[in-house]
Formats: sequence, structure tokens, C-alpha cells
Amino acid sequence: MSLLLMLTRPAATALVGLFAGGTLFLVLAPSLSRLPAAAYVPYWQALNRDYGRAMPPLLLGALVLLLVTSALSYRRGALVLGLGVAATVLVVAVIVLTVTQLEPLNRLADTWTADRQPADWADIRRQWWSLHIVRTVLAVMAFAALLVASSVDRDGTTDPARAAASPQIGRA
Repeated sequence: MSLLLMLTRPAATALVGLFAGGTLFLVLAPSLSRLPAAAYVPYWQALNRDYGRAMPPLLLGALVLLLVTSALSYRRGALVLGLGVAATVLVVAVIVLTVTQLEPLNRLADTWTADRQPADWADIRRQWWSLHIVRTVLAVMAFAALLVASSVDRDGTTDPARAAASPQIGRA
């Protein structure tokens, strides 16, 4: 395995894992989605500020590392390559979903105040949470794909023909 692949895959896994964990936390804290408007609107706006600063570097950094990792995985066997490509596609889907669906709702919520929000604010919140759950599932799947790729490729012989020819495989 190349040194660059040994560096990029763990780094990509770390960035995707940080993002997936951050989004998963919100899903695991469903009480937040039931707060009344006066409490939820300031929370949502604070979350938008924090995530708005953290998400772009995490996702774009992960995407760059995933592209490099996928390219370097070309000779690591079809499974490892496929998992790297799948993780890349899933992160692209997360980015597209975030930019085209979730971010417009965030910008809309940023115009509200704790004591003034539109009559349909709860519907908008439900729509955001539904989309966020989809984004979380995509991110966790990307993270899982990278973990499996790392696990499968850890001995450096993912191709069955190479594994059979390798004297190290099967020895304790």
C-alpha cells in the first residue's frame, strides 16, 4: 500500500466520521425537535452559525481526500475501490443535499426571531429534520464504507489472487 494511501484514507475516515458523528448526535437528541418556537429558533440559529463554520472544511476536506483515496485504491482490489468510490458518492450526495435543501431552510430560519416566526414554522422544522435524517444516514454510510475498506485492506492484499500468492497470509 502506498504511503499516500496510508495517510489519505485514515484522514478521510476521520473527517467523514467527525461529520457523521455531529449529524448523528442531533438525531440521537430528538427532544430538540420538540422544543417550542421561542426556544427552538435561537437554538437553530446558533446551530447554523456553528455548523456553518465547521461543515464546509470537514466535507470539502473529506471530499478531496476521498478523491485521492479512491484514485489510489485502483490497484487495491474491486471491493476496496468500490467502497472508496461509494464513500465519495455518498459524501457528494451529503454536500448536494446540504447545499440545495437544508441550507435554504437554514437561511430562512435565520430571518426569524424567537418571538416572531411564520405560522408554518413547525412544518419547516419537520422538513429540515426529515432531510437531516437522510443526510445523517448518507454520512454514516460513507463512514461505514471507509471503515470496511480500511479493515479489508489492512493487510495490503485485498485481491484473492494476490492473497493466495502472498507468503504472509495465513501465518500467525
